Amino acid sequence: MPDVLMPRLSDTMTDGILTQWLKHEGDTVQRGDVLAEIETDKATMELEAHDSGVLTRIIAGPGSTVPIGQPIAVIGDEDAAAAPGDAAAEVPVAATQSMMAPDGAVSIERSPVRTSPLARALARQHGLDIAGIAGTGPGGRVVRADVQAAIAAQSRHPAGQVSVSAAPAQAVTAQAATADREPQGDRQIPLTSIRRISAQRLTESAAAPHFYLTSVVDAEPLLALRSQLNELPDAQSKVSVTDLLIRACAVALRDHPAVNSSWGGDHLIRRARINVGVAVALDDSLIVPVIRDADRKRLSEIAAEAHALAERARAGKLTPDEFSHGTFTVSNLGMFGIDHFTAVINPPEAAILAVGAAREQAVVRNGQLVVGTTMKLTLSIDHRVLDGATAAAFLRDLVRLVEQPLQILM
Repeated sequence: MPDVLMPRLSDTMTDGILTQWLKHEGDTVQRGDVLAEIETDKATMELEAHDSGVLTRIIAGPGSTVPIGQPIAVIGDEDAAAAPGDAAAEVPVAATQSMMAPDGAVSIERSPVRTSPLARALARQHGLDIAGIAGTGPGGRVVRADVQAAIAAQSRHPAGQVSVSAAPAQAVTAQAATADREPQGDRQIPLTSIRRISAQRLTESAAAPHFYLTSVVDAEPLLALRSQLNELPDAQSKVSVTDLLIRACAVALRDHPAVNSSWGGDHLIRRARINVGVAVALDDSLIVPVIRDADRKRLSEIAAEAHALAERARAGKLTPDEFSHGTFTVSNLGMFGIDHFTAVINPPEAAILAVGAAREQAVVRNGQLVVGTTMKLTLSIDHRVLDGATAAAFLRDLVRLVEQPLQILM
């Protein structure tokens, strides 16, 4: 019978969290059916079946963290599917659990508990001792409905009362100790895979020697072009400031290939393709979907692709190919009213552009003080890859493109 293995769903993934099963033991599945949802270091993604048959056994329950390549379920043919109560669907739990008395002479044995992995995982999620739950399945088997009933009963208990069957003594002691340590009202929030891996990668990025360059640009021509494009009757996708900047960066990178590089340890990597990533904020993290070959795409193509990628990112539906292999990143916080910030480089890239809000300012034009609209662009650079003059030349040309934006349409 073929094992369902934890797949590698991103280039930096080492393990995945199985957030929920969409199929249950005994369900018939076809090749291509979605079996479960897996949270990776980048997004929550769907796991598809590579074989047809019956989901005979679930090995990893919801909430389990499983290394890539390890089995999480078994798909068998219909004849081999286990009937309720068969060994394939049931796993003995606590066949001989012992508790030693202080003198070490006494042991207490529990009788075996037959249960399914799904019921066991559900009990573990809610801190229930499955050995204390009465089973209503064949042969006294503890099924999911039994665990759900125990969860409901536990929720009805007044605060401070704990059922012996609902929580082992060790858990009660641990909860009391935790309550003593933590200020009242504080709570611990478990890290998602995305947040955990992001923290690791940002720590790695912070170890690189950064330097920063900022230019104040005249944003009026860029904003005027955006308005004109969006007023066209045949405009298929609304163009944003970020879309225009992605295209502008791609054109500038074409003329400054040194910026489109990475640090390789004992060498530099000059990237052959210009793949511009754009930072997208999620509820509890961020992700950087990538516009491949942005220098070869029309602005309308970039706008449509960036919009679709952002929607898929917020829905947790990005594929690994859609957030991998970026060579440069744009991060725009202007829509949040942020005037200026310095972004952390997205490794292994050599630079990232931080974009602030377009603001009306007093500016000098032809010797006269007038009201204009300006925007701050800040380039963060890995000093191991680029020197100041090289990065400054790139930013200078990028500013020219922003202030004369018709060039980015060519």
